[in-house]
Amino acid sequence: MQAVKRVKERTISRLFNYFFKGIVFLAPFALTIYVCVRVFTTIDGWLGIPIPGVGFLATVVLITLFGYLAQGLLTRSVFGVIERILDRLPFVRLLYSSTKDLLNAFVGEQRRFDKPVTVELYPGGAGRAIGFVTQQSLASMGLTDHVTVYLPQSYNFAGQLLIFPTNAVLPLAADSADVMAFIVSGGVTALPGLGEARRSTGTMRAIEKQGA
Repeated sequence: MQAVKRVKERTISRLFNYFFKGIVFLAPFALTIYVCVRVFTTIDGWLGIPIPGVGFLATVVLITLFGYLAQGLLTRSVFGVIERILDRLPFVRLLYSSTKDLLNAFVGEQRRFDKPVTVELYPGGAGRAIGFVTQQSLASMGLTDHVTVYLPQSYNFAGQLLIFPTNAVLPLAADSADVMAFIVSGGVTALPGLGEARRSTGTMRAIEKQGA
């Protein structure tokens, strides 16, 4: 009876193991497909197009067209006038400028999340935090030897902006997208080619070289 019981327990344990492995394998595919379908159907609903996916395609084409037109001198002048008007509206100014700066930080011409670093949480401590240098000069605040470092949170779209002295910041020899994925995943996603630059008086030069 004991042997039969152990066989049953092992069989149940294996079935549970297979089940959880199936979840780990299928969940990313299912979530990706669900999000894509939701995006397609939502945009199709906005445009009132009955053919699935056509509304999404039309939106991509329209956004690309706007991006092309935004390169022209006349269009830039028009957008400049509109931006000046929006800057005079208190709440609209905050919403517009914050959204614009956030998008530019990721995909614009003035990217900010392209300098991954590690920082000391406190002087002489063994703990390190991974983040991105967003401002290399704080002279306007009277902090000539400090930088701002954004620390994203794992499994969240939030983070903290902290100020550190330059000698507490070590540039990471890794791709920014890989570092962001490493942080957001809580360290689960592998980070190939991770390395730290040695602390020296040339820390800021190393950070500037990353963004070049």
